[in-house]
Amino acid sequence: MAASADSLLPAMRAAMPLSFETLNLGAGAAPMGLVIVDEVVGFAAPGGGNLAPPGEDADVARIVEETDRLAKRFAASKRPIFAFLDSHEPGKPEPPYPPHCERGSGEDEFMAELRWLESEPQVTLICKNCINGFVGAMSDGSNLFVARVGENDLESLLVVGICTDICVMDLVLTLLSARNHKMMSGPMDIFVYESAYATYNLSREAAEILGLSPSLAHSKAPAHHIGLFFMVSCGARLVKRIR
Repeated sequence: MAASADSLLPAMRAAMPLSFETLNLGAGAAPMGLVIVDEVVGFAAPGGGNLAPPGEDADVARIVEETDRLAKRFAASKRPIFAFLDSHEPGKPEPPYPPHCERGSGEDEFMAELRWLESEPQVTLICKNCINGFVGAMSDGSNLFVARVGENDLESLLVVGICTDICVMDLVLTLLSARNHKMMSGPMDIFVYESAYATYNLSREAAEILGLSPSLAHSKAPAHHIGLFFMVSCGARLVKRIR
């Protein structure tokens, strides 16, 4: 019998431990930007699309609420915010996923709670047509995200969003490589805020019913843990609490 997610997690936590810290955003903190990844209708709204939760999802609701709280704090203190929005050319596939977040469909729009960000002067909106936001920010040899980080003389980034082990992890791992290869200005700590991440669940049985390879099954809790582990093991700093 295949191991259940509940039985896998204790062994994973023992073999791949995570170490958390508390992040201080108060006076004296290094210049920091907030990075929001794909908190859009097509990934977060119940029934919002092929890759959205089919019904109410407490984890997704929690991260949208926490992101809203953090973003308002960053905006009030005039700190930069970068928001990546998954937005694909209609009809252009992104294997192995079904059509999602096509431009103009409404799926590529912010969750309702976050739409105030569209008119917030502290926010840089980056519409991306691929999993990796760093790649999606590239155009004609330049990178909008890297440019804005440099313009603001940032020394750290706090990353939140969906999905832990896909779009968020891809961006964070690329940011760490870019930092190590001096593609980003100044010292750069990448903080990942565990309380504002979520991923999805797709059982092996459901994947097979959909005609997908069993390897595309996606167990939510183990996938979340693995995503966090790979980010931390490559140099990200994992945050549990923000002060």
